[in-house]
Amino acid sequence: QAQLVESGGGLVQPGGSLRLSCAASRSVFSINAMGWYRQAPGKERELVALTSSSNTIYVDSVKGRFTISRDSTKSTVSLQMNSLKPEDTAVYYCYVRIGSGHFWGQGTQVTVSS
Repeated sequence: QAQLVESGGGLVQPGGSLRLSCAASRSVFSINAMGWYRQAPGKERELVALTSSSNTIYVDSVKGRFTISRDSTKSTVSLQMNSLKPEDTAVYYCYVRIGSGHFWGQGTQVTVSS
């Protein structure tokens, strides 16, 4: 099991920025990958960004605007979101993969609106 604590969501105007952070309760040595998913109203949950020791991937809609970063010494991952658009509005979930196990945080709301 892994507990994930997220922070940093909120309301921002289009074109603005937000930074999401997530801390996992498990040791960094047991974590294979960390990332972020999001789910907008009426839509399926989608992968936003994922980072592991081998690579980092982004969904096409956020490339060039979002940056995922992971502290190599701590079990933390952040998502810097710039040039936010109304279509980025969603609940964002922190994600961790440990072996074959998949874990998500409780979610944090991001609303982009004028």
